Amino acid sequence: MSAEILNERLLYPSYEIIGGEKFMAPSAAPTHGRVIMRLGTIIENYLDANNLGYVFADDIDVYFPDGSLYKPDLSVVLKANEKIIDWRRGIFGSPDMVVEVLSYSTRKKDLTIKKFTYEANGVREYWIIDPWAKIIDVYLLRDGKYFLDEEYMLPDEKDLELMTDADRAAVKQEVPVKILDGLIIRLDYIFKWGYK
Repeated sequence: MSAEILNERLLYPSYEIIGGEKFMAPSAAPTHGRVIMRLGTIIENYLDANNLGYVFADDIDVYFPDGSLYKPDLSVVLKANEKIIDWRRGIFGSPDMVVEVLSYSTRKKDLTIKKFTYEANGVREYWIIDPWAKIIDVYLLRDGKYFLDEEYMLPDEKDLELMTDADRAAVKQEVPVKILDGLIIRLDYIFKWGYK
């Protein structure tokens, strides 16, 4: 590691480069980390069992082709794209899938500039997880643009009481990972604890 990079790390121990500017990347809350750990474990087990690729949790530097440097909460790189992984320094290119868990400090960036960056750099699948509402929005890349494929929700008892029978029947509580044919993730596993 060069002296310049080492000095940068000491000045900015954890940062992202967004629009050419450095921003400190705050540490995640324990509950935020649990969402990522549970989701990452499911994806990791599926990838390993089928020899399909790799999953990386937050605090891994992802250097996008446009010069942005992000630390997504979760990144998935499939085998066909593994050349972008530098096992000593980070990911140099666009992961196949990125997940961000909303927090008070990152919410706006996750919903706007990060979403636009992931879209512009060709990330095929982008999940935005709202842990308080227990909702996952899945965006898929089509012709260079994101479209909302589906919104998945784990309603609580109060939510269910307010819904009509038709609304309750329409709630989707299992999320298919589109880049991984056959992997379906249950929301009650992801949101099993916390955020009450």
